[in-house]
Amino acid sequence: MAQARVRLTPAGPTPATAFLSGSNPRPSYLSFSPKPTPTSLAAAAGANAQPAPIVVVGSANADIYVEVDRLPLVGETVAARAGHSLAGGKGANQAACGGRLALGPTYLVARVGDDANGRLLEGALADAGGVRTDRIARAPDAPSGHAVVMLMPDGQNSIIIVGGANMEGWAAGICAEDLELIQKAGVLLLQREIPDWVNTQAAQAAKSAGVPVIMDAGGMDAPVPRELLSLVDIFSPNETELARLTGMPTETFEQISQAAGECHKMGVKEVLVKLGSQGSALFVEGEEPIRQPIIPATEVIDTTGAGDTFTSAFAVALVEGKPKKECMRFAAAAASLCVRVKGAIPSMPDRKSVIKLLETVQGE
Repeated sequence: MAQARVRLTPAGPTPATAFLSGSNPRPSYLSFSPKPTPTSLAAAAGANAQPAPIVVVGSANADIYVEVDRLPLVGETVAARAGHSLAGGKGANQAACGGRLALGPTYLVARVGDDANGRLLEGALADAGGVRTDRIARAPDAPSGHAVVMLMPDGQNSIIIVGGANMEGWAAGICAEDLELIQKAGVLLLQREIPDWVNTQAAQAAKSAGVPVIMDAGGMDAPVPRELLSLVDIFSPNETELARLTGMPTETFEQISQAAGECHKMGVKEVLVKLGSQGSALFVEGEEPIRQPIIPATEVIDTTGAGDTFTSAFAVALVEGKPKKECMRFAAAAASLCVRVKGAIPSMPDRKSVIKLLETVQGE
């Protein structure tokens, strides 16, 4: 299969002041033709009309994987069994997943640097399938974001993030053209690997047009601004993030329910908690929780990107008008397939595989 050609246009200087009004100039973008979503997937799903686009505003990182038997202690050096670089970042992961699962287009609005890691990200996203990457801009004065992923033999991981262009490349804010794209979306996906004020600007644009906002809590270790939370329709942490953000324990389901209730008090009506091997739970204010067990994987190779896969798959089903319980089941199937392959973006499943797994599980 031929690869998409990439033409890089250097971005011009950007003003130091951040504009929230959307009047800021349009940045220079990467220019290449995205791979079309195979029409056979739409036929398999029985869709007659293409859903509104999924828009992801978020991060793109070069993930530096080191495979270790255990994490080093303080002051200790350990040898890695292997090491390699792969494309990742929560924004890029969710966009890649949406591109493979959604019937309509998926856009990624992001910033990368003018460097080798940026070219790694560009190529991986071009090859991901179904992702519209023409809204990715190059930040001339910041390196691409990257992360160190320490992968253990059981597939669990610990990650350290260096923000780079994800944090430093938004001086001009989101341009008017991208804000207009957000206002036409079926759903907006956000994470916390870009500045909170950029997320707020994107969420304001979405809310002004009645577009639902899903925010993944993963990313920076800091409280979420109340202004941003008030703009979020569905807040999606894992149990560790939920504990950190609320200051409450999350060791039992009852404790998780109470912590989700604290998020309701902060202004979020729906809290979608990812619980690892315990599945997931959706807490809608004033309603009984909806629980979804995991769909067991035949083998767990790498859990990196599993949470992003779950969140993105949930959004895909939501845009298609599926009930929340069905959205969670679709997301659980996608996450089950994701952990069977090493790497974040390479592990994202396609729609046909997810539907096949759901049919298999239903028939058991």
